[in-house]
Amino acid sequence: MDESLLVEAFRYNKWANLHILDVCERLSEEQMQLTTPGTYGTVGATLMHLLAAEQRYLRRLTGHEPQLNERDTFPGVPALRALAERSGDQLIEVSGRLVGGKMTETEYGDRRQKIDLGVVLIQAMHHGNDHRTHICTIFGTHGIDYGDMDVWSYGEATGAMVPLGAS
Repeated sequence: MDESLLVEAFRYNKWANLHILDVCERLSEEQMQLTTPGTYGTVGATLMHLLAAEQRYLRRLTGHEPQLNERDTFPGVPALRALAERSGDQLIEVSGRLVGGKMTETEYGDRRQKIDLGVVLIQAMHHGNDHRTHICTIFGTHGIDYGDMDVWSYGEATGAMVPLGAS
């Protein structure tokens, strides 16, 4: 895969995480505890899981120790936003320099194994999309407007997609 495309995908990942957190800044504590059947859990628990997992992926990719554990007390949206900024930047940076075929040893569940770092990056992207979808499902079920956060909206918001003049 072309390096610039992978970098752009992780720019979207960061943008989408920050978009969700911007919506969450407007929510009450009660709304942060909303959930919907079929999703991971509450909005707050899902955010903690999503961002703690990004930290674990970065540990596998860079060796940096995680700054968040999903079992920690919810630190508030501003603290999660700061963490999402940092981990988003780190994933963008790593995606731009990672060479395919590089393996690392890691623990997964109760097993030690070798894994291609490309698989870790793909999992980071998939995991983020999966749990952001869970949060948007909770928002939609409970009538919370979260705006547009698909890739087209990202393109418009970042200037990567520009409308042509009217004919």
